[in-house]
Amino acid sequence: MLAKINVQDELPDLLRDFVSELLNIGFSGDVSYAYADRIVMSTDNSIYQVKPQLILFPAVISDVEMVMKLLGEERFREVKLAPRGGGTGTNGQSLTEFVVLDLSKHLNQILEINAEEKWARVQVGVVKDQLNEAIKPFGLFFAPELSTSNRATIGGMINTDASGQGSCLYGKTRDHVLALKTVFLGGEVIDSFEIDAKTQEHYRAQKNMEGLFHRVVEDEIRTHQEEIERIFPKLNRCMTGYDLAHVIDEQNHFHLNSILCGSEGTLGVMVEAKINLVSIPNCSGLFVVRYSNFDAALRDAPKLMAINAASIETVDSTVFQLAKTDNIWNDVKHLMQESVAGETQAINLVELIADDSDALLEKMVAVEDFLSSGGAGARLGFDQTTLANEVNNLWQLRKKAVGLLGGLAANARPVPFVEDTAVPPENLADYIQEFRALLDGYGLKYGMFGHVDAGVLHVRPALDMKDPDQEGMIRQISDAVVALTKKYKGLIWGEHGKGFRSEYTESYMGSLYPVLTRIKALFDPFNQLNPGKIASPDGSALYQIDRVSTRGQLDRQVNPIFQMAYKDAMNCNGNGACYNYDLNDSMCPSWKATRDRKYSPKGRASLLREWLRLASNNGVPAGSLTDAEQLQQMTKPLPVRMFNSVAEHFSSQKDFSTEVRESMDNCLGCKSCAGQCPVKVDIPTVRSSFFAAYYTRYARPIKHYLVASVETLIPKFSHAPFLYNVLTQNPFSKWGFRQLGLVHQPAMSGFKLSAFMKQEGIQWATVEQLSGLSLSDKERSIVLVLDAFTTYFDSAVLMDAVRLLKKLGYMVWIAPFSPNGKPLHVLGFLAKFKQVAERNALQLNALATIGVSLVGLDPSMSLTYRSEYQKSGLNVVAPNVMLLQERLVKDINKWPDKVPEQMLQLLPHCSERTNAAATLPMWQTIFARFGVKLTMPKTGCCGMAGTFGHELSNRQLSETIYQQSWAHALRETDVNTVMATGYSCRCQVDIMEQQSIRHPVSVLLSIVNR
Repeated sequence: MLAKINVQDELPDLLRDFVSELLNIGFSGDVSYAYADRIVMSTDNSIYQVKPQLILFPAVISDVEMVMKLLGEERFREVKLAPRGGGTGTNGQSLTEFVVLDLSKHLNQILEINAEEKWARVQVGVVKDQLNEAIKPFGLFFAPELSTSNRATIGGMINTDASGQGSCLYGKTRDHVLALKTVFLGGEVIDSFEIDAKTQEHYRAQKNMEGLFHRVVEDEIRTHQEEIERIFPKLNRCMTGYDLAHVIDEQNHFHLNSILCGSEGTLGVMVEAKINLVSIPNCSGLFVVRYSNFDAALRDAPKLMAINAASIETVDSTVFQLAKTDNIWNDVKHLMQESVAGETQAINLVELIADDSDALLEKMVAVEDFLSSGGAGARLGFDQTTLANEVNNLWQLRKKAVGLLGGLAANARPVPFVEDTAVPPENLADYIQEFRALLDGYGLKYGMFGHVDAGVLHVRPALDMKDPDQEGMIRQISDAVVALTKKYKGLIWGEHGKGFRSEYTESYMGSLYPVLTRIKALFDPFNQLNPGKIASPDGSALYQIDRVSTRGQLDRQVNPIFQMAYKDAMNCNGNGACYNYDLNDSMCPSWKATRDRKYSPKGRASLLREWLRLASNNGVPAGSLTDAEQLQQMTKPLPVRMFNSVAEHFSSQKDFSTEVRESMDNCLGCKSCAGQCPVKVDIPTVRSSFFAAYYTRYARPIKHYLVASVETLIPKFSHAPFLYNVLTQNPFSKWGFRQLGLVHQPAMSGFKLSAFMKQEGIQWATVEQLSGLSLSDKERSIVLVLDAFTTYFDSAVLMDAVRLLKKLGYMVWIAPFSPNGKPLHVLGFLAKFKQVAERNALQLNALATIGVSLVGLDPSMSLTYRSEYQKSGLNVVAPNVMLLQERLVKDINKWPDKVPEQMLQLLPHCSERTNAAATLPMWQTIFARFGVKLTMPKTGCCGMAGTFGHELSNRQLSETIYQQSWAHALRETDVNTVMATGYSCRCQVDIMEQQSIRHPVSVLLSIVNR
């Protein structure tokens, strides 16, 4: 059974003194050395895992000044730190074994937008998409494009001098930085910006730190000008970190920011930036050019560059085929017309922009003629679009490439370590040919995609990092790729910074490397700022790629049986798609509302992996984590579990399992991660397994038993609904519910317990009755599969569905109610869930084998048959329960096609939106048939998620989530024109708005009855 897992959370004396002094002088941010926080901060988007000792979350810029002031004092000279932004780095740029200074949690405000002069001033924790959303109304955007734009911070982009799609047109981040506010050691704050030669002389003459920086940097540049010209490559991506080549420009202007941009926090801590904005192209178009092999796509790229496109991106067959398994494929497949299925093995995306539609059309025609004529032999064909939503969807496919590669179903996963090499574009095809031969020689799978116009291709070899022999290939391949890039006049780091790959700096820089070390010594004389990266002040060794702990090294300590049982957590590749800034995106609501990385899918996966590692090292029996029945048998007696719970509450040495449980408690179980995560990390599923194990040692809250029994108790109470409603609506019962941890909200008129069983017009589905039907009657029969919540608390919807289906010519039957089991699964009652699910499945399968359709009304409950039933190892086949729209759309041609006369909006359940995305357009097709134009505004989670929003401890979080997205969607429109498919969603709206919104079946019934 589960053992207590103690972890050491004591701070070293020096850091304890540092924190104490920091708080004494007025630090107003957050300080954490909790084990869970340190685990979450130990990874980024790389192969590495390095656990820090302490995390600081400054709330205001003065907090950063305090940290840097203390850091500059001699007594704290051994304290070292690394700034951190969105944690999207692929090379460990922000990882450290010392102190993490997280600038993303609080320093994320847009301070000023000057639309007329086209610039913005922002704090460094602002996310790129957050900024672009704010400036879009002005027709502006921040140009450097990244695949991680919905979570990458501006500060992180500046610190790695990030770039991506469109860099040939728009340049790198450095090209858009107008001014920086940086805090240096000792706490001095310096504003840096482009200055002319006369002003530079003024700065040189100053006797302060700023003057020293200007003097030394300029002298180094002028002294080594010839070497800089010879060594720095002539590439679009040039060199990240201490960019000596761009400090002094052709006008003799001085740019200190060329040293700071790309410096990865090794010189100072940037806190604000003034950045250049550019106009959004008025019109854009995209060509999808298809090829039978990847080499043909690469060799065609130089020819495509002749058309002067805004950007040219490529995707190989591996990524292309993986895209077909993702939700995004439904939005782009019509633009991938293939004459023979599977013929396309690579694509190039060619973007054109113009000031107006006529100019764009002229360009599109010219490119179409070009693609149809010269060099067409290499091309299978092409498709094109100028529709904004289609262009956006195609770029979303390209952005998802990294995450999609992580979804390869094998122990070996594509990993980043040589994935941002850059060579001159004309050398790219030959370079990649040798690169592929290198990887093929190791027998590795890999995917490739990237920016062919800039000569940058992202290459991720698939390695099982839990295998020491395969981990050893990191060194072998990296060394070989360094030699290869040099051969083709390129760089190993063309886009994503140096980080733990800094050991190669000296080999590239040669005689200029001592210049870098002197610059490092100037800004950071005692090597306290992100030490071991880019350069060392005393020339000491930098980090080596095979001398840093990796996630694989830690994961290989996990019992293989545990790895299989929790594969959804083990498969997390660190991509961080769940850190999505967009409040109108479903994943992940608890992260968006708290901004605490522990409450994200990636954070929870990290905690689970560490918990499994510790459990493995503590000898926890494998069966206690994998088999529901064995778990139940190994559960300690209730008095012992109660004692453990009390002891844990008062213990000074916390069980790490409890830290994991606290993170899991805040998961809504919405399953957006299961649908939207590129590698399908399904946190609700592994959470259930964790709860099952955790509560073998600790006592469950009473509310767990109440929630778990709701499907069993409610049908019994439905025989006396009036009595139930009276007993549960009085002040005493509400007080009682609160004591048990449940918020018993005032029930709206539509959500009181009803006497469903007494409803007229119901035909109960039995095997005997259905077997006697004719074949045609079976084909038009629909058996509605009941869920407890819609059936007994919102039965009007169920009866509307019955009436609607009858009006449409169906024979409607009701399956006798049997608990679905989802509440049991959510809370980790896995043994009981398995019993309930198998009993329910047997009953439904008996009906389905007759040849009738099984249909569920509530998306969350209905999708349980496709997820929890499929994953739980039932001894029976999971029944095929369709969503209502899936069944109706099959008969769409039977109904008259009306011209749309009204407009309505549908807010789908988030599980439906992310786990059954292909079914949502079916609602639009159905409503269009009845004269309604249906729109589905992009929304996040409503915050209710079953019973989550009814729990006292979750209510504030639930309301915050609702206010972030749904509140805007409802308050900006007439509520009478809005529908929602989810019972919990409609319940949340009733509570928050004191108004009811309808289910689509009720609206369709009213239309049919006209």
